[in-house]
Amino acid sequence: MKMGPALFWGLILVIIGLSMVFKVVFNVDFPLFKIIFAFILIFLGIRILFGNIHSKDKNRDGDSVVFGERKFSTVESHKEYSVVFSKGDFDLRNIVLENETKKVKISTVFGASEIKLSRETPARIRVEAAFSGVSLPNGNTAAFGSATYESPGLDTSQPFLDIKIDVVFGGSEIKLN
Repeated sequence: MKMGPALFWGLILVIIGLSMVFKVVFNVDFPLFKIIFAFILIFLGIRILFGNIHSKDKNRDGDSVVFGERKFSTVESHKEYSVVFSKGDFDLRNIVLENETKKVKISTVFGASEIKLSRETPARIRVEAAFSGVSLPNGNTAAFGSATYESPGLDTSQPFLDIKIDVVFGGSEIKLN
């Protein structure tokens, strides 16, 4: 999945179209433009408060990408990675569990993330999606709500990779290699 201006504006047009359908069919009026503008203002306000938006290096903390594209080849346990107005590629095929369950959270907002896993890595993936498109390795998808994927034969008493994915107005694809 490639994130670019075409995908971003495509998602915005789909949301506008859905809003129009809800208005005509169900007589439900969403103040869509106000909601999108509010999300952008809230996001910018939070980034300014935490000091990340005005720095020259928007990736200085190493665990987020804002207004760009980034490849993550390693991840740390109990850490959150953010992809905002961007594209993030997470290559976790060579992850070593080292006798412990690794917990990782990946949040994607107005962006796209691609997560590559090895078929041999035991993993549980929990997804929360809102106005999004998320595809899991077993073919399940999520647009609203939650979905879960577990590797075949996953034994939670043994070390495994525990991934929590939150996607809002974006897309995420999990691939097994």
